Amino acid sequence: MGVDTMKGVVVRAPGDYGVEDVPVPECPEAGLLLRVHACGLCGSDLRTLRRGHHRVTLPWVIGHEVSGTVVEVGAQYQGCWRPGDKLSVAPLVFCGQCEACVDGRFALCQDYKELAQAWHGGLAEYMAVPAESVRLGTIQRVPDGLDMDVAGIAEPIASCIHAQEKGRIGLGDTVAVIGAGPIGCIHVGLARSRGADKVLIADLQASRLELAARFEPDHLVDVSKCDLVEEVRRLTGGKGVDVVISANPSPKSQVAAVEMAAKGGRVLLFGGLPPEESKPGVDMNLVHYNALEVIGTTIFAPRHHRTALKLMASGRIPMDKLVTHRFPLAEFVTGAKLALAGKVLKAVFLAG
Repeated sequence: MGVDTMKGVVVRAPGDYGVEDVPVPECPEAGLLLRVHACGLCGSDLRTLRRGHHRVTLPWVIGHEVSGTVVEVGAQYQGCWRPGDKLSVAPLVFCGQCEACVDGRFALCQDYKELAQAWHGGLAEYMAVPAESVRLGTIQRVPDGLDMDVAGIAEPIASCIHAQEKGRIGLGDTVAVIGAGPIGCIHVGLARSRGADKVLIADLQASRLELAARFEPDHLVDVSKCDLVEEVRRLTGGKGVDVVISANPSPKSQVAAVEMAAKGGRVLLFGGLPPEESKPGVDMNLVHYNALEVIGTTIFAPRHHRTALKLMASGRIPMDKLVTHRFPLAEFVTGAKLALAGKVLKAVFLAG
């Protein structure tokens, strides 16, 4: 290509990160080289910036919500993508060998890897897509009409689709989302698209709720001013909600989720907890006597990624509401600090 270095976001240590000159990655023999157009900043990226990540060996180029254009294919490449193709690249790379993968249940893969962890990520001008990702990863063509600036954001939406599928959210349901970050807002939009009758969203931060208001939930619950469970009971005439989605890393929210669920309700545990706080005091008698379903979800299958892009392209997930900030890659530090301070709903960084 005639260039040896590029700009990339390098995390050197917790709290120590910035845009640096780094080598342009070589195109893998059986993989792709992508000219990155944009990369989203994820909640897990923020955790990596704050305190590192157990699967990331620093220094490292992060970023795993990527859109870009193929500029080169390897000499042994046997896939369907060609130079000029515009792709949405999500991080998951399935092992293809465990029992779940063999059965086609990729969301239960026992040994998956991720781009930006096992391989360098996409907060850079170029990203190498390894053969493993080409063969068993989560890559889709960007649908016509979908803005390349936001096409990489399909990854978190795919995770939410998987969760709501497992939770069977549908016509007439009342849904409570605890956590008004980007994931919580995606859940509000998805619940609407699946036919939920009423959706409420709760958070401790008024600024987060202000951002979430653009998704038009029926109720915004400021937990700093009320008891969450009592307020949800009040808003539902004492019944509770059919589905509760805990979309944050707070143990208290998982306890509250069980307490606010209606009889026969479903509780989706979407947000992981800190290891030292992963055993909250949930009243299991409520689970038992109220016949609740407590459902955990983590990753997603390729079909969820494909569905996410369709919903984005159709406008049923309003990307103009979700992505509140766009920055050039050179301004990563500025954008990251705003996101770390909770002043951004969803940010993307434009490299191309």
